[in-house]
Amino acid sequence: MAAKFQWDDPFQLDTQLGDDERAVRDAAHAYCQERLQTRVLMAARHERFDREIMSEMGELGLLGSTIEGYGCAGLNHVCYGLVAREVERVDSGYRSAMSVQSSLVMHPIYAYGSEAQRQKYLPRLASGEWVGCFGLTEPNHGSDPASMLTRATPAVRDGMAGYVLKGSKMWIT
Repeated sequence: MAAKFQWDDPFQLDTQLGDDERAVRDAAHAYCQERLQTRVLMAARHERFDREIMSEMGELGLLGSTIEGYGCAGLNHVCYGLVAREVERVDSGYRSAMSVQSSLVMHPIYAYGSEAQRQKYLPRLASGEWVGCFGLTEPNHGSDPASMLTRATPAVRDGMAGYVLKGSKMWIT
């Protein structure tokens, strides 16, 4: 007997999730539908980024959610994917903001930063008090990482090891 196809869950993902994963998904879904959806429409209509949304994501533990400690939720990567899916259903821009904050800003600090840097930056980034960013786009090269010219070279200045940055970045729309 063939299994009945379910349009709302074609891969039967729900049956593969643990109770905690379902709870995280359901909480993210409720937030996205009840609070995010209408504000995304207004933000788009007025061509603005609603900064308060990042603070709300922080309150819910959605920023840096896979990091242990430092005010982060310490969730597994399946939970992160489920949360990203729920936010993406509503708006790709805010999902991108959440992903940049979590993966391109917070994770490198957690993985490669000193303990002092983790203590200084991660709690404020996790709460949404601070919003991080990264620079990729360069004049004459767009967002192609293979053609970037900006370089960081190890250097020692005044007896302190660090890096000298040489190059330029630019904002894109």
